[in-house]
Amino acid sequence: MKNRSVKIWISVCLFCLCKTISYAQTQVIAHRGYWDCEGSAQNSVTALIKAAEANVYGSEFDVKMTADGYIVVCHDDRIGGQDIEETPYRSIKNIKLNNGEILPQLRDYLAAGKKHPSIRLILEIKPHADAERENLAVKKITQLVSAFRMEEQVEYISFSMNICEQLVKEAPGADIAYLNGDLSPQQVKEKGLTGIDYQHTVLKRHPEWVKQAHDLGMKVNVWTVNKAEDMKQMIDLKVDYLTTDRLPEALEAVK
Repeated sequence: MKNRSVKIWISVCLFCLCKTISYAQTQVIAHRGYWDCEGSAQNSVTALIKAAEANVYGSEFDVKMTADGYIVVCHDDRIGGQDIEETPYRSIKNIKLNNGEILPQLRDYLAAGKKHPSIRLILEIKPHADAERENLAVKKITQLVSAFRMEEQVEYISFSMNICEQLVKEAPGADIAYLNGDLSPQQVKEKGLTGIDYQHTVLKRHPEWVKQAHDLGMKVNVWTVNKAEDMKQMIDLKVDYLTTDRLPEALEAVK
């Protein structure tokens, strides 16, 4: 009888431990880096370094291709009043970010990230004017990542399914997630992608997609989760990653 009680006690402890571990698996990604702190700015090299120092899983950032084929780190279509896709790099290369840094190229970001191998670089390729430019941007980006030998450290995301499909061809074996939120995990899987990365409002409407994705061997990221109640809801759904602007709050929530 005593042995049976011990076995029951051990089983209960293991169950509690497994339950705790399953919840602890949610990890944090810094949206546009850790920019909400002194000396930093969105999509700056400093934001990447500060995210690495915060020991989060990854630092997300955005890239666009200039008219003459340079890949720059910027979220918006325009910077300094100029359309990035229609402007040569020389016309925007000296534009400063809010923290005084010069607009970084992708190669600057990769060079900085390589010095912090523990953090993943979550590289978002923004949609471009047409499929031809998207295809060229994907080729240039994947070649640059390969030149830095950072294939294992870089993960890709995009709202453009064409970009995602090109990534499948140009970066075999890479982690690639779709952002738009209009396809089920099964549909995304059929495209050859490895994950979904949907806005938290999408997963609130389709909470079943988290388990469906996991059953298909896919990862689930969710963006951009800044409110405590939304963080808790997404963690309870067992998403793999939370992308957030509120790094300290998110790190506390996933504990």
